[in-house]
Amino acid sequence: MSIAYQIVVCAGIVPDPLQTLEPITSPAGPALKNEMMLPAVLDPWAGHALYEAANLAKNTPGSKVWLVSLGPKAKLQQVMMTVAQKVPFELVALDGPASGFTEAAEVAAALAEAIQTIPGLDKSKLLVFGGWESASRGAGATMQMVGERLGIVDQFQGVDELKVNADGSLEILERIEGGKHQVSKCAGPPALLGWATGNLPEPKNNPQVGMTNMRTVMPALQKAKPTKLAGEGLTFASVALPKQLRETRVVKDKSPDEIAKEIVEWIKQ
Repeated sequence: MSIAYQIVVCAGIVPDPLQTLEPITSPAGPALKNEMMLPAVLDPWAGHALYEAANLAKNTPGSKVWLVSLGPKAKLQQVMMTVAQKVPFELVALDGPASGFTEAAEVAAALAEAIQTIPGLDKSKLLVFGGWESASRGAGATMQMVGERLGIVDQFQGVDELKVNADGSLEILERIEGGKHQVSKCAGPPALLGWATGNLPEPKNNPQVGMTNMRTVMPALQKAKPTKLAGEGLTFASVALPKQLRETRVVKDKSPDEIAKEIVEWIKQ
């Protein structure tokens, strides 16, 4: 039995990991120094979710992928110029903050509201994908709250693989403790999947896909709904980069066993 899925991918944007990030305290609260000047990329976990969604839609005739993203409109446009060349999707943009200092519950509420406004949304065909974690704020709770707000009770986190069985049921490989996986089964949509790394490589750039996507991306950015996250009740005592510790000694005439023993003792401390 084949079903045409409606796949909604929740994906944030984050500063390019090759950049040096310096936290500061701004009048509005914690922020990153020169944040608007930093080049941005699609969150890596969300990227896996998007590529898995596109692969599922490609192999299931009639399926469609939406990308719902909350971030500064200018930054979203910058990221979409690259992401749009990867896989086909329709963008639903929200113009708001994308920093790691936002509250997960507020982000989830904004994303869920945006998903509910998608024209022709049918929950009997709905699959919501997203990152299990995030490169900006590893709260690990945003996608769960999105699912709760949408009334989706079948949720799977740490997903590495999704298979659609002949009867339409879903077989899902989830990460669990001890470096193991568990196989979960779901009768079908609606369901929410928080992806880990998945099994697919990053797709190559396809200019034709990019041109098709940009026809809807630019109008979506122009009408992006302004979204303000109040952050009520959220406070930070301090923000700072992790301190680097480097202890170097130059020692001669020591055997490998002695060096190894010293290193182990240092690690134990």
